[in-house]
Amino acid sequence: MSDDQDPAAEVPETDLPDPRHRTPEGVDDATVAALGKLSEALETCERARGHLYSFHQLTGSADIGLGEAVEALRQAGHTEVADRLDRELVGRNVLAGRWTFQIVEEYDDGYWSLFRALEADARERLAGGRRHLFEARLKQDERTPDASAHEATPEDTGEATSAR
Repeated sequence: MSDDQDPAAEVPETDLPDPRHRTPEGVDDATVAALGKLSEALETCERARGHLYSFHQLTGSADIGLGEAVEALRQAGHTEVADRLDRELVGRNVLAGRWTFQIVEEYDDGYWSLFRALEADARERLAGGRRHLFEARLKQDERTPDASAHEATPEDTGEATSAR
C-alpha cells in the first residue's frame, strides 16, 4: 500500500467507515500518524484537565471538612488549636493569590483552550477537519467484516445514534 492510500480503499463501499472517518484523498500515512499523535496528546491534556477538576473539588471538600473539624475542636474546648487552624488554614490560597477555581480557570483559558484550538487547526489544514483518522484506520484493520459487533458504523447495527 502506498503512503497516501487509505486502507479502507480496498474494502467494498458498503463496509467502509462513515465519511467523517475516511482519510481525505492526498493525505499520506505520515500525516495521519502525526495527527494521531497530536490527538493522543490532546486526549492526555483532557485527562489532566479532569484531574485538575478533581483536585479543585477535593481541595474544596477538604476545606469544608477542615471547617467542620475546627468547629468540633472548639466544641471540645480546644479553642487555641481551633483558632490557629481557622486563622492559618481555613480558606487559605493553595497557590499564591489563588484558590483552586482560579487555577482551573487559568488552565482552561490558557493552555487547554490553546491546545484544543491548535489541534483543531492542524486537523482542518491537514485533513479537512476530520477527527480520529488514525483510530478509524486501526478499527478498519482490526475489525472482522460481516461479524456481529464488528460493524463499520453504528448504522450497520440498525441502532440509530443521532438522537443520543
